[in-house]
Amino acid sequence: MPRFSVIVPAYKVQAYLTACLESVLSQSYGDLELIAVDDRSPDACGEIVDEFAARDPRVRAVHLTRNRGLGPARNAGTAEASGDYLLFLDGDDTLAPHALRAIADRLKETGEPDVLVHDHVLVHWSGERVRDAFAGRLTEQGPAPFRLEDRPGLLRVPPVAWNKAYRREFVERAGLAFSTGHHTDLPWTYPALTAAESIATLDRVCVHHRQHRGGEPLDAAGHFDLFDQYDRVFAYVDARPELARWRPVLFRLMVDHLSAVFTDRDRLPHGTRAEFLRRARDHYRAHRAPGHPVPGRSRLRHTVIRLGLYRTQRIAELARSLGRRTARPVVRLAKSLHAAALRLHYRVQLRLPLREDRALFAAYGGRGHGCNPGALEEAFRTFAPHIRTAWIARPEHHHTIPTATLRLRPGTAAHWTALARSKYLVDNTDFDRRLVKRPGQVLVQTQHGTPLKHMGLDLQERPAAAGDLDFEAMLSGVDQWDYLLSPNRHTTLTWERVYPGRYTTLPYGYPRNDVFQRATSEDVRRLRESLGIPEGSVAILYAPTHRDYRRTQRATLDLDRVLRRLGPRFVVLARAHHRHGGPLVSPATGRVVDVTDHPSVESLCLASDALVTDYSSLMFDYAGLDRPIVIHADDREAYEAARGTYFDLRSFAPGAVARSEDELIDIFATGHWRGSRSTQLRSAFRERFCPYDDGRAAERVVRHVVLGETGSPAVVPLAERHPVPSAAAALDRSPLATVPRPATHTSVTSVTSVTSVTPVTPVTPVTPVTETR
Repeated sequence: MPRFSVIVPAYKVQAYLTACLESVLSQSYGDLELIAVDDRSPDACGEIVDEFAARDPRVRAVHLTRNRGLGPARNAGTAEASGDYLLFLDGDDTLAPHALRAIADRLKETGEPDVLVHDHVLVHWSGERVRDAFAGRLTEQGPAPFRLEDRPGLLRVPPVAWNKAYRREFVERAGLAFSTGHHTDLPWTYPALTAAESIATLDRVCVHHRQHRGGEPLDAAGHFDLFDQYDRVFAYVDARPELARWRPVLFRLMVDHLSAVFTDRDRLPHGTRAEFLRRARDHYRAHRAPGHPVPGRSRLRHTVIRLGLYRTQRIAELARSLGRRTARPVVRLAKSLHAAALRLHYRVQLRLPLREDRALFAAYGGRGHGCNPGALEEAFRTFAPHIRTAWIARPEHHHTIPTATLRLRPGTAAHWTALARSKYLVDNTDFDRRLVKRPGQVLVQTQHGTPLKHMGLDLQERPAAAGDLDFEAMLSGVDQWDYLLSPNRHTTLTWERVYPGRYTTLPYGYPRNDVFQRATSEDVRRLRESLGIPEGSVAILYAPTHRDYRRTQRATLDLDRVLRRLGPRFVVLARAHHRHGGPLVSPATGRVVDVTDHPSVESLCLASDALVTDYSSLMFDYAGLDRPIVIHADDREAYEAARGTYFDLRSFAPGAVARSEDELIDIFATGHWRGSRSTQLRSAFRERFCPYDDGRAAERVVRHVVLGETGSPAVVPLAERHPVPSAAAALDRSPLATVPRPATHTSVTSVTSVTSVTPVTPVTPVTPVTETR
């Protein structure tokens, strides 16, 4: 019995059928059978199917005696299937590379659900590929598998058969079968989702669905077929009392669908709209199921369908068209006038004198007070109190800004005034691209991490990671920098290559890490208490980075399982990357605490006893704490292919390296996470990447940039620093510390000599000001 039965009906697709069948047979996961159904195609589809069946025993050819249509052809293939799961492809579609392996892995980790919904792209005849607008509903966060009532939004995902995998036993038990007609996917998909006892999602493109040039126009019969198909949907639901709760939802979906067809003047053939509306009205009355509220924006469309108001709809269409024609110019004019007024205001401000006593700060394009600019803003107020500081942030982040600092909203007149007249500009990304840097202004670019993944100009060779990055605009921003901060020599050499410019590099360390050297044990205690970390617990900060090759992000670790294996002493602080846009785990329960929205990642570092990450630059900052770091890199090949790194973490790691979840659990269970080998690795890592982390980086920057001092204060040598002890120090006498470790540990990759790492060069003692380019 194969794992998958892939069913491909073929009719008039001879130009694409070979690519379709090849995409299935070339999958890296080969436990499959391919059932190709020749629906009495008048072209060469039958011969192509036979050729594949002759050369590969996994292919089974089915020839129908007469053309029966897409639904019956799929039914014929289903009758021949013996796999655990059924997948359907149209004869001109293709499976994405490694799609079956991804589906198999997801099915296994979610407990063999009845239905798995995966993503797809539409491939236009021009070659353009477009992902579905509802792909965001395929997030893999939260419990899995689940029932439809837990995530009813899946009914909004395109109701087609080829974006799902179905457990064959469930299909037989639920009595699912395809109907005849054009819209045969409707009475298959809706019954499958509502009847399924377990559903899972896979946020990965698995199918490339072809869109032919000129589309696939339907005649009147094709569109009127919708009414018969929805009759079948409701007949299925009405025959099963347990599905009655879905009637109101399906009723609204039907009305929305019928309304969309009716209101699109290009879809229905000329002269058939009135008849279509009459049929739609009859179906509204026949299947009406009160109980599902209709949003205000949809009420008019529903009323038109309910009453069959053809003339009213025509009047509404004309009114909307007139409204759009008049409202859009008015809105555009208002926006243009406002933008013009701001531009004029900015130009006037640019002609007024600079304010020598003003400094403007921002971080992450309008987020709250923090990172290197936040630490520098505090240092400005401490070491240069004659400078008045202001911070640009969106209103929802204003609560993070100190009361002594002026708060500005992006895009306001006050914002543009500050940009035009402040002597000092400090940011960790880039200010508005419309910034005109004046003579006498000083722009300090702090950046926000030591580069491990490829950045800047190196992304020219990584289009998936670069996205819509405008390299010319990026270099224009670089030309405005006066100073660029660097925490180590590796960063200095990398930045000057990928961000070439005439700025001055300040190798003074990252100001945001100063707090690691200044904090006390009492500070750590208060932070842990505020986060609800039980006394005596080992707090693991889990902070994975962004994945460029995934549309939505999810935790690669089953944190609940990890904690169950490690025991009650461990807790996890889970923090998503700032580009993630949501919690890393949902919902956060028990000993997993979601800290994504915590305003200070530095505080989270101080409150934790160990860091678990993958390719995040946070590891370089955390190393300054001299606390254990464990790397969990289970997708190294995919990450390297999409983004790439400047050196291999397996060769120069800050601690133990786990290649799977089980290895990670083993590292903590045996105590290897804080053993002598991990300490040795961390020491070498700190020596290279934390040479200036002595708690006075911000002071050095302010004294040089604002006060004109050089060479002070001197950097405290690494050996003389005394990092803040973590709460785990008390565990050295606990039974956990006495767990025997094996002589050789498979979870830790062997580490070569420090001098063998070519991308990272030895750090030289700090000098007041370094390279100018």
